[in-house]
Amino acid sequence: MASTTHELPERADFARLTAPYRRELVALCYRMLGSAEDAEDVVQETYLNAWRAFDSFQGRASLRTWLYRIATRACLKALEGGVRRPLPSGLAGPGEIPDGPMPRQPEIAWLRPIPDDPAETVESRQSMRLAFVAALQHLPPRQRAVLILRDVLSWRTAEVAELIGTTDAAVTSALQRARAQLRRVSPREDTLMEPSEAQQRELLDGYAMAFQNADVDTLTRLLAEDAVWEMPPIPVWFAGADRIARFLAGRVLVSGPGHFRLLPTTANGQPAFGLYTRDAGGVHRPHGLQVLSLAPTGITRVVTFHDAGLPAAFALPAVVSAAG
Repeated sequence: MASTTHELPERADFARLTAPYRRELVALCYRMLGSAEDAEDVVQETYLNAWRAFDSFQGRASLRTWLYRIATRACLKALEGGVRRPLPSGLAGPGEIPDGPMPRQPEIAWLRPIPDDPAETVESRQSMRLAFVAALQHLPPRQRAVLILRDVLSWRTAEVAELIGTTDAAVTSALQRARAQLRRVSPREDTLMEPSEAQQRELLDGYAMAFQNADVDTLTRLLAEDAVWEMPPIPVWFAGADRIARFLAGRVLVSGPGHFRLLPTTANGQPAFGLYTRDAGGVHRPHGLQVLSLAPTGITRVVTFHDAGLPAAFALPAVVSAAG
């Protein structure tokens, strides 16, 4: 943490002094809340509250610490209703392919992806991965805050205790419980080695081509044997390459080659694709976003977010023409 000895800033300097912390505050709030939109709202609230209280800022702590205190308390307040944002795999065990229409549960506040920040370090991107943020959703809000501040941001115990208004002993106890719970719920893929850059490119290129060509056999070969497929807001999820292949063949890729287009991007420090579907005029329009987890054994997880607004949030085009 920065030194706590500072010259007192002038109110007129507020924007210049606080702007450098905005990205990291968004990352903090995203880990806490599981939604980029909610994180942006809370950071907006944080800056508004900080502006109003800036005249009373005495410089007893660093400006960064002061902003983190306001943001963390705003997140805790936002979580008072017990809202958490799971993925389907965080609600129940894997399912079978239903005979009828796939059920949807849009009323659930699902975990949401977030665009990557090019300025983030590799370590910071790792702590933004979907699997980690989904695991955080299993923690009570104060444990979530303690674990993020201590294990992700490397704050000292005393600093965390002061920030959330508790004792050092309470922080230590909360951290121990949070770590234990995270070990119980953290997905297996977080412990896997990343594939080499060449392997990753081969997997991603092969996946995009096979999905667009409705080539289920190739997709099956690219999936790890124990791969997982999730599709919020559809609560049913599938485990195992063979079951995923049957689902894709029977429910997803039935329109044949060319129905889907995939445009590469990144989300949560992971490879991702904007997902587009072809309309009657041959134009591909946004359908959602797929976020992939990779290992040397293949693709270990695909989370398909069925939200037509997501590609635009990742700076992807509004439509893809037939010739595009």
